Amino acid sequence: MRLHVGCAMWTHKAWPSSQERLRSYAGWCNAVEGNTTFYATPARETVATWAAQTDPSFRFVLKLPRPVTHEHRLSGGDEQLRAFLHAIEPLGTRVHALWIQLPGSFGPGDTPALAGFLRRLPPAFRYAVEVRDRAFFTDPGAAGALEDVLIRADAEWVPFDTTTFFASPPTSNAERDAWSKKPRMPFRDRALTARPIVRYLGRDDPARTVEGWQPWVTRTAAWLREGRSPTVFLHTPDNAEAPELARRFHAEVRALVPELDPLPDPEPIAPATLF
Repeated sequence: MRLHVGCAMWTHKAWPSSQERLRSYAGWCNAVEGNTTFYATPARETVATWAAQTDPSFRFVLKLPRPVTHEHRLSGGDEQLRAFLHAIEPLGTRVHALWIQLPGSFGPGDTPALAGFLRRLPPAFRYAVEVRDRAFFTDPGAAGALEDVLIRADAEWVPFDTTTFFASPPTSNAERDAWSKKPRMPFRDRALTARPIVRYLGRDDPARTVEGWQPWVTRTAAWLREGRSPTVFLHTPDNAEAPELARRFHAEVRALVPELDPLPDPEPIAPATLF
């Protein structure tokens, strides 16, 4: 039984850090979203350093490159995909899933393209799909067709829960910026596979973030009791307290599922001194 928790990044100016920032982050959380791979495929040598800085039990959810998902809309970009898959090989089993985030213009009529794409992907990896067309959430026929495609591929549907964030107007610059950029999708908490993945966006006020995630604490605990291994990523508009919040979420779930192993205590960034 294992619950992975993490953030949208492994480095932030507000977080304590060391020269090896990923190693420092991995002392707080046991998973991370690999958003940067959407914009550029890293060098294989760089990825090897990621593996060296993390325990084999650490997990990456890596986003497929933009040319594949947004420019070619799953109907091209084979060269970029091959380069990406080659680059991430050093991570081995640390790759929890490859994350196919689709543009808002990718709607129910494009579901056959997704089905064909999933059939062509190498079976060595697990896949998770995030859609941003509201019809997938509001039209039962569209949702059912998408679920059928994903279930056949043993791929997960990744919800990005922004309901708490959009429940009331923004109150900070970070919230105002996120207000104009984040998707407003209806709430969804149905898992399709043994490894559900959730992205949750709270507020800059930790108390409101914690209040808003309570349904996910309950749902995550239920998934664990069912024998599933969920991964939950905690976001806030400024992300300053995201690692601490991720650990708190894990602790709240563990209070409901005591047999869940606790996260290890973070290692100190530098040796303690007397002054």
